Amino acid sequence: MKRHQVSARDVAELAGVSRAAVSRAFTPGASVSPETRAKVFAAAEKLGYQVNNLARGLLTSRTGIVALIAAEIQTPYRASLLAALSGRLQAAGKVGMLINTDRSDESVAQALRQAISYRTEAAIVLSGMPDVSLAETCLRNGMRLVLINREEERPGALRVRVDDTTAGRQAFASLVAAGCRRPAFASSKAGTPSLEDRGRGFRAAAAEAGVDIVEEACGMTSYRTGLDVGTRLLTRPERPDGIFCATDLIACGVADAARRRFKLRVPEDLSVIGFDDIEQASWESYNLTTFRQPVEEIAEAAVDYLEEVPDDKPHTVTLASRLIWRGSIRA
Repeated sequence: MKRHQVSARDVAELAGVSRAAVSRAFTPGASVSPETRAKVFAAAEKLGYQVNNLARGLLTSRTGIVALIAAEIQTPYRASLLAALSGRLQAAGKVGMLINTDRSDESVAQALRQAISYRTEAAIVLSGMPDVSLAETCLRNGMRLVLINREEERPGALRVRVDDTTAGRQAFASLVAAGCRRPAFASSKAGTPSLEDRGRGFRAAAAEAGVDIVEEACGMTSYRTGLDVGTRLLTRPERPDGIFCATDLIACGVADAARRRFKLRVPEDLSVIGFDDIEQASWESYNLTTFRQPVEEIAEAAVDYLEEVPDDKPHTVTLASRLIWRGSIRA
């Protein structure tokens, strides 16, 4: 038998008040007497009534729904960022709606169209880059946009980026300071702005120092890729003695390739630096020196922006990562 959904009218009848009084009782800051509010809450508790925030939001054009558009959500860094974003959104009285995409711009475009159809207040884009015309469509529909670690700015949107180029430079300097004479860079073929900037900074610092480096990249950003690029680098005639890895997952694969396939010691024979500071980086098996992503700061900047008065200007917030020293690099 189909159950009757308890409505505000049912609460009003039981409490002996008007339907409008029920609405005011559940609206923060609305004018309603303490006695009326108490009667409404008692009736709602007895009936098991819950406010329909979605319906209310459709009337006020403030649904409180924020689309989180992301690919590779199973990776540790992406999962931690989504957890931080959803937590901040909930604390701000909003609800995150996850839309899982691939890394392509077209997939992100489809996700944004889906978000518009659900009357979301905003979209936080962690993967891909929306076309300018689509971004404008979002803004015309009253949707705010936050782009995380994207390459270009968009009018009326916030871009939150990490200074990956500086981190790449610092990684090179750290390997040289550890006595590494044959530094290398290991990455994937994902081609994201973050990965490209880390390699760009590492490359630039090496060129300025007059040091030749070697590079390997293949596949997706994964542990398996780390095993593969580590094997390629360590079978070179001039084997690297220090490797900067574009992510921690790649670094873990490189370290395991060195130890399991080549019987090398980390860090005595090979220094390894990662990026992200995922949970696995602190495991005793890896004890990985790595750059910590400012996950909480990214989430804070994104959600704070959604609370601000919108305008049509592009906004950028640049954050720094912090090098966490552990035992995978020679002291």
